[in-house]
Parts: sequence; structure tokens; C-alpha cells
Amino acid sequence: MTISARKLSAAIALAMMSAGMSATVQASGFALIENSASGMGNAFAGGAASAEDASTIYFNPAGMTKLSGTQIVVAGHIVSPTADFTNNGSTINPLLGGGALQGGDDDGGATAFVPNFYYAKSLGEDMWFGVGVTAPFGLSTEYDEGWVGRYHATTSELMTLNINPSFAAKATETVSIGFGLSIQYAEATLANHLDSAAICLGKLAPLGVTPADCAAEGIAAAGTLATDSSQELSGDDWSIGWNFGLIFDLDESSRLGVAYRSSVKQDLEGDVDFNLYTGLENIISGLPTTPYPYNSLFSDTAVAASINLPETLSVSYYRDVSPKLAVMADMTFTKWSNFEDLIVTFDNVVQSPAVTPEDWTNSMRYAVGMSYKYSDTLKYRAGLAYDETPIRSAELRTPRIPGHDRTWLSLGLGYKIDASMSIDIGYSHLFVDDTDINNTDPSFGHTLVGTYDASVDILSAQVNFKF
Repeated sequence: MTISARKLSAAIALAMMSAGMSATVQASGFALIENSASGMGNAFAGGAASAEDASTIYFNPAGMTKLSGTQIVVAGHIVSPTADFTNNGSTINPLLGGGALQGGDDDGGATAFVPNFYYAKSLGEDMWFGVGVTAPFGLSTEYDEGWVGRYHATTSELMTLNINPSFAAKATETVSIGFGLSIQYAEATLANHLDSAAICLGKLAPLGVTPADCAAEGIAAAGTLATDSSQELSGDDWSIGWNFGLIFDLDESSRLGVAYRSSVKQDLEGDVDFNLYTGLENIISGLPTTPYPYNSLFSDTAVAASINLPETLSVSYYRDVSPKLAVMADMTFTKWSNFEDLIVTFDNVVQSPAVTPEDWTNSMRYAVGMSYKYSDTLKYRAGLAYDETPIRSAELRTPRIPGHDRTWLSLGLGYKIDASMSIDIGYSHLFVDDTDINNTDPSFGHTLVGTYDASVDILSAQVNFKF
């Protein structure tokens, strides 16, 4: 049956919307698995083996050999996290007077939309081509300007767009292979407050600035919101990676999938925008100009930062227990250990690099799921997953990514409208372990101490076209 012109027009319109929207959400680490609504209902168990629709291009391109004809999949996910922070005794750097760090509690969670688009086509009996447009990494945390952790973070955003052309073929009657390129765009924005008193009394002291000079400009005590300055850094980059997959048909009702995605190194380049408190700006403008132009400290300039987005390896199992019931399982390894430090360098010769220690560890994700075909038109799904955090300790946890281990509980359904069109809906609730933070910011030495009460709700919908 051929797809109608109306349905094809709808698919093209939704695909253009998907390609144009950004994805900035927080996941375990900052990897996103929200790349299929059909998979969402199973907590993405069996992702590298299920090959239920064209979204297999992301999870395992070899799965295209299980598809017939041409398919278009358009999916969207509303991700609504909460990250309620409670201050438990945050302090000012003792070298700057010590005492309690002032500011309110806040919820850093930000609701976001994650789109996906897939196109898969059979090129003959043993060859398939496809392309996927996804957001494999992303984060978004947003805090009030006056919150207690403002020197650590106010805004943190990472958006990625991954264009994934892929090929698949049958190597034998029981073995399928797939390969794809990841043409990936990344864009990041990081913002936080600067403690004007810490700069004036500490960093500028070797240049001859005295406490009396600071006081004359209204700068006296560290941690004072009224005299804060701020900065916002932004940058972007295009880069290329690759992915590879295998599917082994174990018998007529079960199969094993193995899928690998390479690391992608993003060399972000952009700008920093400083907004200095007037008194601090007056002091800096009077600094010496030789042997270096110290009076250009905290001037807007170009910035650069590199990050290795991690490689992943998934092993999945899928089995049709009966004509109605299928079960599936998955293990996914993510190599976060390359994320040791976040280093931002400035073109300004008198601006020192900003270094944030991360020291993340590799992590695992485990999932099991089932699907029940209630009728020829309706399928129910359920899944359970456990997602490990790569963040090793409360001391290394920052409010930009306040992640912890999480447990997924997922439900979903699929409904076949006719031979050429179907829809999938999935919902997951993520139970996040209580998350402690005891992080000292490397720039000013203030320590943020507290606990996050976090959870995530995800609602996904997907339209599938076959022709």
C-alpha cells in the first residue's frame, strides 16, 4: 500500500521541525538515550537488537535489515526534570573571611524538547540505506541569579545535533552488519557569577590593589550579591565520528545485537561576555599596562575548550516468547573516563585558563523490557532500567550536572492506524538517588554544600510511516 500525499507532506513537515529544534536536557552524565518513543516504552531494553522501526539507525544500523520497503519515523520527547537544591552549610573561602555563603535554594531543572527523525530504505534484497537526525548529548540547568551556588553556575546548556547516514547489509543468512557516520554539531553556553570582592582582595593584590582601594569602590566582603560580576561563555563546533553494529539471528525467534559508537572530539570556539560590577571595572582600568596589559583583565575575548564526547558499547538480546509476547534486555557501557577536566582558554594574554576538575568514571546502564501484542492494532510495552552516574563523589559533583544513579520505570503502547501509518507513545519516570554536593569552586574557593532532591518525567510520541 502506498503512502498518501497528505501523510508524506506531514512527514516532511515534521522532519523539518525536528532538524530545526535544539535539544538541551540533562541525562545521566549528559548523554541522551531519548531517541525513540517505541524504545521509551521498554526503557530502551533490547535497543541494539529489537529493530522494530527505523529508529534502529541510532541504536544499531544493522537492524535496518529487519525492515521492509521505506520507512520514516518522526519522534519527540518532553523531558521534565526537577533538581531541588537544599543548602546545608555552604561557606565562603576562609582566606577571604569565611562564614556562611548567602543566597537562596533553587530548582535547576529545565523542561526541554528532544526531537528525532529517521529515514530508512531498502536498496535491494541485501542492502539498506538510512539517515537519522538525533541529539545524542545535551544538558540544561538554570538557576536564579541570587541562588547560593551562583559562583559555581547559573546557566549551563549543551546542545548536539547528530546527522547519521548509515548502511546495512546481510553478511550471511543469520548475520547482519551496519555502519554509519556521525556528522555532529555541538553548541555550549556556560554562565556564572564572579565574586568581585574575591577578585579585588585576592587576585588583584599582587598587582598592588589594597583592601582600601576595594573599599573605596564599595567592594568589602566576599560573597556579596550586590557587588557581584558575571560571565557567560559560549562556543560551537562541527566534528565527525562513526558507529558500527552487528545482529546475530540465534534462531527464528531470538537475536543478539552488538552496537558501538565512537568518541567524538569537539573543539569548541566562541566568546566570553563579562559584565563587571562598576567598582571592580574602575579598579581594573587603573591597573598597570606593562609588562602586560593588566588593565584588560576580564575583557570580552575569544575562548576555546575541547571535550571528548564518550564512546559507547551496547549488547542487547531480543526474543519472541510467543506470537504475542516478546522480551528483551540490554547492557550499555559508556566511557566517561576521558572527561577529566573542563578547561577553557582565553585569547586575552592576561586571562588565566579556567579549569574545572571532573575526573569522571566509566558507567553502565542495564535494562529489561517486554512487549505484548494485544491485537493486530495494539501493542503494550513495559521496561525497567538502572543507569549509573559517572560522577565519583560529592566533592566532584557540580551544580552544572548534579547527576546521580537513577532507576527507570517505563510504560508504552503502539497503535497501528493502517498498513502505512502507526503511532507509539512512551512514558518514563526516573527515580534519582538523593544527591549530595560538597564542591569547592576552583576560581574563588567558595564551597557549595547541600543536597539535591531530583526526579525526571519523560513523555514521548512517535509517528511511523511505511511505503
